[in-house]
Amino acid sequence: MSLSVADIRRDYSLKTLNETDADASPFTQFENWWQEAQASSIDEVNAMTLATASLDGVPAARIVLLKGYDEKGFVFFTNYESYKGQQLAENPRASLLFFWKELERQIRITGMVEKIAGEESDAYFLSRPVGSQIGAWASPQSHVIKDRSWLENKVKEIEEKFKQQPLSRPAHWGGYRVKPVIVEFWQGRSSRLHDRIQYTLQDNGSWVIERLAP
Repeated sequence: MSLSVADIRRDYSLKTLNETDADASPFTQFENWWQEAQASSIDEVNAMTLATASLDGVPAARIVLLKGYDEKGFVFFTNYESYKGQQLAENPRASLLFFWKELERQIRITGMVEKIAGEESDAYFLSRPVGSQIGAWASPQSHVIKDRSWLENKVKEIEEKFKQQPLSRPAHWGGYRVKPVIVEFWQGRSSRLHDRIQYTLQDNGSWVIERLAP
């Protein structure tokens, strides 16, 4: 007999996170956890939830892939004319969420969003598999299309076009950088008494580290 939804639960006991263990920089702390996640062979370790909202507050969330990070922020790529792109044009704020269940960890990143330089987007676009490059040209992401055959015909049209010229990045596709102002590291603990360490960016560029109640 299957469990009811309300009865599905597990206790967390793998690790702890104390203020004394947390690095002074959220970027270094992210790097430490990222390296552990990679070493744990997590499937699609760079998968993250991207939450955006329109100017009038309508939220939307979806999974995207992290493609780079440093002290400037966290980078992902998409179609600028997609629904997420439209929302970011109206309201350039977003939240990212990593959930690494194998380590009983989450990382939540909230901040402002900006497009990365065109040269950076060009370099990444040309590093992608050719099929993905064709797909970026062919798909009017998030827009209604007639059926699957419409998309497949569009792919053939784009493939034919680029037989005559080198592939290049379409103007409607590129990267965004989330520049964090709040970063929370969540470590699962027993009895739902989780460890939550939050970094908040100050006006002088420093970070305040605080513990949140679970």
